[in-house]
Amino acid sequence: MTSFPSFARFPSPGRTPTRRRDERGVAFPSPLVMLSVLAVAMASITFVATRDQAPTERRVDTATIASSTKAPSAEPAPTPSERPKPKPKPQVERGEVYVEVYNNSGIRGLAAATAATATGVGWAVVGEDNWQGLIPTSTVYYPPRLKAAGKQLALDLGITRTAPAVGVMKRDRLTVILTADAPR
Repeated sequence: MTSFPSFARFPSPGRTPTRRRDERGVAFPSPLVMLSVLAVAMASITFVATRDQAPTERRVDTATIASSTKAPSAEPAPTPSERPKPKPKPQVERGEVYVEVYNNSGIRGLAAATAATATGVGWAVVGEDNWQGLIPTSTVYYPPRLKAAGKQLALDLGITRTAPAVGVMKRDRLTVILTADAPR
């Protein structure tokens, strides 16, 4: 028969165990556990504090900055009859500009519906597909020579954001990338 030490046996009634445990001590967690708890708490606070904020993008107009820093001139202001005539805006020929429409929202058929709307207004839609990537809001991307057409397409589709074409976007056409906020 195997004999166990006396402290491993259950004490019988009226008998105290031979070894007493002291429960006054506190076990501190390791520094790694404390840092992990602190990191999770800070991430939670940051998430709650920033979850309702809009993306912070703004356009800086260099012409406005330059005119505000210019010193006043000694020349008299032009009279109303001396005002230069404004240049007429170039008309955009919608049918002559190629457009590609991409869906980045997960909403089935959004690119097809938007392409049909653009075609109905007169744009030459040459393709539609899904877009993989992170786009903050629905955007019309344009190459430099098609900036006016990009602005017009955005107005026609009800999209508020336009930007110069980037990355793998083709430079001979407008690229529309739709997100969940796209007008339908």
